[in-house]
Amino acid sequence: MPHKKGIISSEVIASKIYIIRGLRVMLDRDLAALYGVETKVLKQAVRRNIKRFPDDFMFVLSSEEDRNLRSQFVTSSLPQWGGARYLPMAFTEQGVAMLSSVLNSDRAVEVNIQIMRVFTRLRQLLLSNSDLRRELEELKRVTDDRFRVVFETLDQLLSHEERPRRKIGFKVEEKKAVYRVVRRRSMN
Repeated sequence: MPHKKGIISSEVIASKIYIIRGLRVMLDRDLAALYGVETKVLKQAVRRNIKRFPDDFMFVLSSEEDRNLRSQFVTSSLPQWGGARYLPMAFTEQGVAMLSSVLNSDRAVEVNIQIMRVFTRLRQLLLSNSDLRRELEELKRVTDDRFRVVFETLDQLLSHEERPRRKIGFKVEEKKAVYRVVRRRSMN
């Protein structure tokens, strides 16, 4: 069976990685959407296998963290937040890796492989950024004041940690309606 390369783009996955409690995490609702399952199905699978998810793999957001996250989206009336009874679960890279064994579907395995590649790429970018800083520090020591402005500018550029950004705009509900109609027809 040939491998389907690129089910979901790296940019989409990276835009769903947040920094919460100083950790890079993905939220249950985003992972559920990527896996093509309902959030409650994902949460049930995790609860049934809770021993596989220690605190460094998965944690539940506090009410304050949930409010802060919602405020980043300006409004809390987004469809994915409406009617949510439980606080979101946040999964670290290791927790996301564990999800593929819990969900046990081909799509979960393929999506997890892509997510792991994105986490790895982010880690490599951070390491290369650290290497670049060390090299700049060494260069600063051996050069004179004529290059001070150049180094100050480079320091400013490197001090801004690059974080994935969420896209701004409207989501078209027509796609969901068309998908439902197509899905109903295929079930008949």
